[in-house]
Amino acid sequence: MSSSERIGIASGALESDERTPLLRQPEDDGSSGISEESSISERYTPLPKLQLGVCLLIQFAEPITALCIFPFINQLISELDITHGDKKRVGYYVGIIDSLFFAVEAITVLQWSRLSDHIGRKPVLMIGLFGLTISMICFGLSRTFWTLVISRCLAGALNGNIGVMKSVTAELTDETNIAQAVSLMPVVYASGSTIATFMGGVLSRPSDRFPKVFGGDFWKEYPYFLPCGVAGAFSALSCVATAILLKETLPKDKRALPPSSHSTVQNSPTTRHRHTPNIHPDTAVSLRDLIHNRAVMISATNYGFLALLDEALFALIPLFYSTPVALGGLGFPPSTIGYCIGAFGVVNGLFQAVFFRTIVERFGSRAVFRLSMSVFVLIFGLFPVMSWLVRRETGMSWDVWAVVGLQLCLLVIMDMGYGCIFIFITEASPNPQSLGATNGLSQTVASIVRTIGPTLSTSLFAVSIERNLVGGNAVYILMIALSLASIWLAGRLPDEVSLRSKEDWNRSVEDVD
Repeated sequence: MSSSERIGIASGALESDERTPLLRQPEDDGSSGISEESSISERYTPLPKLQLGVCLLIQFAEPITALCIFPFINQLISELDITHGDKKRVGYYVGIIDSLFFAVEAITVLQWSRLSDHIGRKPVLMIGLFGLTISMICFGLSRTFWTLVISRCLAGALNGNIGVMKSVTAELTDETNIAQAVSLMPVVYASGSTIATFMGGVLSRPSDRFPKVFGGDFWKEYPYFLPCGVAGAFSALSCVATAILLKETLPKDKRALPPSSHSTVQNSPTTRHRHTPNIHPDTAVSLRDLIHNRAVMISATNYGFLALLDEALFALIPLFYSTPVALGGLGFPPSTIGYCIGAFGVVNGLFQAVFFRTIVERFGSRAVFRLSMSVFVLIFGLFPVMSWLVRRETGMSWDVWAVVGLQLCLLVIMDMGYGCIFIFITEASPNPQSLGATNGLSQTVASIVRTIGPTLSTSLFAVSIERNLVGGNAVYILMIALSLASIWLAGRLPDEVSLRSKEDWNRSVEDVD
């Protein structure tokens, strides 16, 4: 961790009353020659491996259930004859399916997160895993558009795990090891993405690929149940593991009291579990005051832009890959789509595990986050390049594959943004009893824009092709414009976050009391 991350938020970005260093300065005890960095190094807290492992297992279920449908969703929509044979309209319905989960989640995720502040994290996580299990089974058995809709809505309504998992991770760590824990989260998601996309591509239509094992009528009637069923089974096993192994990170005596008139928040950046005199340490901050907290809203808005662009991108990639060359795509079958996105997952997982923590400590959270948002411009700009190359070469040649590989490598850089923004959101929580609500509010913002993202990109992709807008490239121009706006917004984040230890938090509460 660089010293700049522990000193505080730079004075130039904040008002005058927000310039005080947020960490306590060490008292002069005759050991002034010992640096603050050495002090933190000496009191490094080892990660609780089993508990963090269970938490990461829960997170692993998210990409498994969310991304396993990507390699075959376009083909499924076509086979259900929803578009009546018009392949140009597939993008509209794919966007709706991709967005439904986040639309319903946007309505419910904040309530699940706030509920976890009061009843604990573990029961909410188990409900979410159970919801994922049921929804995936229903999705695999769906043979109409409306049953697909109901399945995705069910997943969004019951799954509040995204925000709650971040609260658990924050509660399992302190300022000495949070960077290490955060560095594992992209690895888990990348690994899950790799397995999910590989599974969705390889296990789809098993009666065609493995007729000796899956030759029955059931597999012909439900050709995409196998990847959905495997994803649902994994969620069920994760639920059992959570029930047996996970310890509650928010004990009863630490749970939030209902918000009161005394639980107000000043309109200034806060630090991790930072206590202010007018916030009772055992009282949950009201939603109204949380929304008026500048640090919370700046972090949440940046998270929203990252989620919007990321979700739009990952809905666009399989659609672009599967679209025929004559219509501006690459014409890949589901298996090739699975291999490409799976390769990204492998590279991404290795990169985040080896380099993320070092890069953040060397350059700082905000600089890395701004870099992550900047590469979106290049990523979206490469789509028309690939389309032009594949038409010029009349097929996939080495230069087309080189651009595909370059785009996937840029995705690795982009993915570092999630670990960085998680640190900013955690530090913005007004007090420990509001951590779930803070993560829930941020996740609500992300879920709302994730509802828009897939529909926006896939629908505009279809319109661009159907009406030949800007040569079929209108979707990429809009995404590049949004990417440029996100770079400006990232500059509104504080220069650096200040990670505060649990001991410092406890002392500050004692001082006020």
